Formats: sequence, structure tokens, C-alpha cells
Amino acid sequence: MLRIAVFCLLSCLLYNTAATAQNGLIKGRVYDALTNEPIPFANVVIQGTSTGATTDIDGMYLLQNLQPGLYNLQVSYVGYKTAMLYDNQVSNARPLTLNIALEAAVEELKAVEVRADPFSKSEEAPVSLRSIGVNEIKRSPGGNRDISRVVQSLPGVASTASFRNDILIRGGAPSENRFYIDGIEIPVINHFATQGSSGGPVGMINVDFIREVDFYSGAFPANRGNSLSSVFDFTYRDANKDRLFFTATLGASDVGLTMEGPMGKKTSFIFSARRSYLQFLFKALQLPFLPTYNDFQFNVKHNINAKNSLQVLGIGAIDQFKLNLDANETKQQKYLLNNLPVNQQWNYTTGIKYTHFGKNNYTNVIVSRSHLNNSTVKYANNDESSENNLIIDYNSQEIENKLRIENIARWKGFKILAGVNYELATYTNNTYNKIALKDSVLLIDYNAKLNVHKWGAFAQISKGFLNDKLMLSAGLRTDANNYSKEMRNVLKQLSPRISASYALLPGVNANFNTGIYYQLPPYTALGFQQNGQFVNKLNQLTYIRCSHFVAGLEWDTRQNSRITLEGFYKNYSHYPFSVTDSISLANLGADFGVVGDEEVTSTSKGHTYGAELLLQQKLYKGFYGIVAYTLSWSRFADKNGNFIPSSWDTRHIVNLTGGKKFRRNWELGLRWRFSTGIPYTPVDVANSSLIPVWDVTGFGLPDYNRLNTERTALFHNLDVRLDKKWFFKRWNLNLFVDIQNIYNFENEGPPFLDVVRDEAGNPVPDANNPGSYQTYLLQNVNGNLLPNIGAVVEF
Repeated sequence: MLRIAVFCLLSCLLYNTAATAQNGLIKGRVYDALTNEPIPFANVVIQGTSTGATTDIDGMYLLQNLQPGLYNLQVSYVGYKTAMLYDNQVSNARPLTLNIALEAAVEELKAVEVRADPFSKSEEAPVSLRSIGVNEIKRSPGGNRDISRVVQSLPGVASTASFRNDILIRGGAPSENRFYIDGIEIPVINHFATQGSSGGPVGMINVDFIREVDFYSGAFPANRGNSLSSVFDFTYRDANKDRLFFTATLGASDVGLTMEGPMGKKTSFIFSARRSYLQFLFKALQLPFLPTYNDFQFNVKHNINAKNSLQVLGIGAIDQFKLNLDANETKQQKYLLNNLPVNQQWNYTTGIKYTHFGKNNYTNVIVSRSHLNNSTVKYANNDESSENNLIIDYNSQEIENKLRIENIARWKGFKILAGVNYELATYTNNTYNKIALKDSVLLIDYNAKLNVHKWGAFAQISKGFLNDKLMLSAGLRTDANNYSKEMRNVLKQLSPRISASYALLPGVNANFNTGIYYQLPPYTALGFQQNGQFVNKLNQLTYIRCSHFVAGLEWDTRQNSRITLEGFYKNYSHYPFSVTDSISLANLGADFGVVGDEEVTSTSKGHTYGAELLLQQKLYKGFYGIVAYTLSWSRFADKNGNFIPSSWDTRHIVNLTGGKKFRRNWELGLRWRFSTGIPYTPVDVANSSLIPVWDVTGFGLPDYNRLNTERTALFHNLDVRLDKKWFFKRWNLNLFVDIQNIYNFENEGPPFLDVVRDEAGNPVPDANNPGSYQTYLLQNVNGNLLPNIGAVVEF
């Protein structure tokens, strides 16, 4: 409570010094989304007020003399769809630049102003699309300015009851998600990422770069491939071109600095760096592991001329995970020290996007390079004095060089998207790994290098009918590569999709989408070797296939709110199936380590289905909130061909998120989450207790003959966040208190198996069971009250 007391004291001290002048301003440019031509005489109005401006001949506008705070903007012009921009933060210290692209109405010849749709919806994705603004991310209770945590408030999204960022969409695995920043794919968005999946404990993307995020849980556009469960499209904001500005952030686990400004008349930039200090805190708390993470980001935009622009961006991280061998007192500390490896990881993505605007179209040419390096070492009893103690020595790299060319055009009321893509991927793996099997130990020792050439093509066409009451969209893409004969055939990966939306009443729509989507198995599986051969190539490993069916109703009100009800069904086939463990890889990916580095076959099947209810209120008269409920089933076939609950079969999920803005720039937010337990596989105690097995693994092996036959207890917690902002003449200050799990709910997870040890710390043999150690189950409890006070300074 000391942190909260300090927060309140600072609030009182700063209260009388805050600037009260109304010097805030919003400025920018309104332009045609396809041609980049300025739109003169467009109306830019602050919602709910008479304050507004009209763009000049160059499409420029200026709203000035604004009191600091959050504003919703409505932008309209005859023949264009009206745009709504929510939660735009205005301050005295710096101008807010909002460049706004308007899309032409489908019925172009009708000189009418199209009613504003308060929520993102496109012809291609009338269902399963949610848009999240930057201030929604920043103020989310328990979100820690991390999009992976914020999105957990939306329907269809489940998470593991731990400190990780694994995103489970509609019963799918965390490996089934893809991420893009301004059209450039970012394979890794989390620190200490699980290779072969997408999760990790801390997000990498700096929220200060973001303008908004489009989250697709279905109805993927044709130019977004290699995904089965979700696509995240991040849009970076435009940097301020007036002068150099800085943002310093101090949080519970890290400190960061962001700078932005002009680089000439036509160029602007944003750059940031962040470093954690968790290692010092964890050492003081006597935790057995010491993580350190660093990340760096930049974004440069250059306007060559009115018809051509260039964008260069980059994101990277350096992560180190060491053991604190001095924290070796409690049973939990000893267990973790005996099991956790030493891990080092770094990654980066750099990309260039060139955009050319034509008469009724624009073309993107996108080139990028991504590189992941992942190293793991573990010695028995953490004794590095002898190589005989080495259990695992793993080093792997994934390098991707990508090219995508796409054209978006409008012609006689049709919206047409078409393009091609090419990729050269290189995967290397140097592995020495002792794996305990039933009654034996398997040594995997190989060095591999794999080059994969990948190519694809896509197209999508959309149009409105019946005076735009009916919107139809049809798309097709195909992907192939040279890994094998099966994957080389483009006809075997044809990926059609169809969307439809019909206006039953003003603001009420019936929406539908169906499609077939493909995803390449992880490189860890493609590049796995035995006896010098890529054994999974011999097993005819192929693309994972998933068919989607989604239908729903949507009611958009005129008070920035909506209600949606959607039902979904997903049918999986050709999922990789572990030969060693006889389980589908669809059950893996929500833990540290590597997924897929083993022999597999493309024989697993599964299906997920359910319904989602969403009540969402965007900022309106100081209130905002989300009520989300998901009912779902996720089932995959076991080794006997029986469909059983997968590891992501979270039956009921409830999320309640809301907040209120008060006078004098105070804001209070709450988030309550509830979910029923998820399945897990109990430990094979007899096999795990065998002396040769335990000496290699040091932990309990799952009994896959009882795959997912147990469930964790239900989970719920309440996060609370309080913000206070001060707007001075030349700088801004935001202090916040964020308390996660405020009523200290403890969630009991699957128990750990550990051995009984003597006073010297050595495992004790079981006298009643020769050849085995004495073992016991160690309670696994997650959940602590986590108070956090932080500060954001803009100057």
C-alpha cells in the first residue's frame, strides 16, 4: 500500500501546478485511401460538440484551443464513408497529428454522405473483426501496455492462467496466430518466445508506436496467409513533424524511452529502447531465475512525392535467462532450479514498404527480413564441471527473407485486391538432447540446415448490391514450397473464402464467412533430422488445413456501442502428430522451450465450435466498457482416433471490462475475468520415478495414455487501474496504479512431480520399489496480488 500512498501524495502536490490553459490542437490531412489525393472541404468534427473544421484545398485541417483530454473525431465528405476515430489524446505539450484516409462509398455515383460505422468492418471481413485503439491498450487494467494481454478481454480469446502471453483463439493453439505491422509480417512479438509457437511472458511491441490494431479471429483477407486462428494487423501512427519529442516510461518491470520528430521536410521517425530490471527484483526476492530483456524499435516514413511513399521499420530483442543458484532453500526453488535451463534468445525484423498511388488504386511492394536465434543449455544438477552431466545443448536459427507485391483498386463499384509473394527461409539446428522414454533414454544428436523456397498468389473481389444493403466478397489464395512434392503443388493448397453481410434494419446486419486456410508446420518439424535425413519429409509432412464457418448478427447503435452474437465452427486436418508421444501438436505451445523438434506425421484431426456474445461501448460521455462471453469446445483425436478435449478446451469464458473518466483527468478502470478449467495430462508417476529416467529429465513425464483426462480448477481475478494525468505547458505526466488480482485469488494448476531428497540434496531411492526414487506431488499454485505504480512522462 506504500506505493498507493506515494501516488496520492504526488497527486496532491501536483494538483495546483498543472496547466489549465486550452492550448491543445489536432491537425493533419484528409485524403483518398486509394489515390492519396487530398479531399478538400471535408468536415472534421469533435463528436458530441459543435467544434470542428473544414479541410483546405490540400486536405489539411486544424482544430485548436482544445482543453487537454480524450476526443472522438468524426470525418465526413460526400461520396465517402464517414470515419470515426476514438480516444484521441490531446495535450498542451505537443500537437496531435492525425492523417485520415477516407474510403470511397461503393455506390460512387450517389452524392450522399454515408452514415458513420462506429466499429471497424470491411467488405472482406464483416465478422470476427475487432479494432483496438492505442488508448484502450494503454489504460487496460492488468494489461501492462501489452496487446497480447489486452486482447484477452475480447470474445473467443482464452489464455493460460499464468504470467505468459499465449493467445488461444476459438480453441486453437497459440502457434496459429500471425502478426503484421503496416503490412510487414513480424514472426516474433514476445520476449523469451516459444520457438514453434507465438507466446511468451512479455510483449515486444511498444504501444507508443501504435495507432490501432485490427484483430481478425476469422474471415482473413486473402493477402494474409499462413494462419489458422487469428491475424493481428498493427497500424503505426504518424510521427510528429514539428520538433523532437520524448516519452519516458517507468513500469513494474522495465524502463523505456521513445523519441520522435522530423528528419527533413518529407521524413519523420520514431525510435525507442527498453530494458528490464526484473533480474534485480527477482534476486532480491530470492527467486531461482533471473530474466533480462531488451528491445529496440524504429519507424521511418518518407513522402517521396504526392504519389509515392517509403516506410522503413524495425523491431528486435535480446533476452537472457539465467539461474539464481543461491535461491536453493524451499522445495519450489529446488524443483525450478533442477528443471529450468539457461536460455539466450535474440531476434529482429526489418522491413521496407514502398507505396505507389495510381488513379483508382495503390500498389505496395514489401520486402522484409526476420531472424531468430534461440539457445538452451541444461546440465544435471546444474553441474557444468563434466560434459557427462549435459542434458540438452540446443541452438537454432530461423531466417526469413520475404517479398510481397499487392495492388488494391476500385473499378465500377468493385474493390479488387491481387498480389503475389515469395519467401526464402533458412533453418539451422544443432541439437544434443537426452529424452527419457518409458524404461529407456533416447539421445537426439544432429546438425541440420534447411533452405525452403515458398511462393504464393492471392486475389479478392468485393462489391455492394441492393443499394449497399448486401455486401459480398470472394477471395482465393494458394501457397506452395519446395520442401516436398506434396507441398510443391499449388492446387493442393487452394484457399477460397466467401463473406456476406446483409442489412436487415438500419444498424442491424446479418454476417457470414466461410473459408479454407492453410498453415505451414513449424520449421522445427520441417528441419528435424534422424540418421542424417529429414525424417518428416520422408513422412510426407504437409500443410495444416482448417475450414472456418462463421455466422452472426450485429447491432450498431448511435451511442458508440454495439452488440454482436457469432457462432463458429473450425475443422482441422493434417495437423502434425508426434510419433514419440502419440499426441497432436495442437495440444502444445503454451510453455517455454521448443515445439515440433521431433518426428511427426500429418495425420491429426480436430474441430472446435462455439458461440460468442459481445456488448461493447466505445468512449461515450466518459464511459467505456466490454462484456464478453464465450462458450466453446475444442477436441482433437487421440492415438486411438477418439476425439477428446484438447489442451485449449476452455468451456466458459467471461470478461467484464469498463471504466469511467472523471473530472480533473482522473480515470478508473476495472477488468474481471472468469474461465472454467482447461484440460491437462496427469503425470506418469511410475515411469517418471525410474532412476535412469529421472536422472535425465528431473521432472514428471506426462502419461499420454490418459491424455487431457484432468482439468485445472476454475480461474477468476479482478484487475483495477487508477490513472491521473497532468498537462503542463511543455510536458505531460501520467501516474498510474495498476493492481492485478486485487483479491489475491490463487489458481491451482497441474501438480509437479518431485523426488524426496536427503539432507545433502540427493534423491532418495525407494526401498519398496527398487530402481526408482521416492517421489511426491508438489502443489502448483499461481496467483498473487501484484500492485504496480508507474509513470509516463512526455516532453
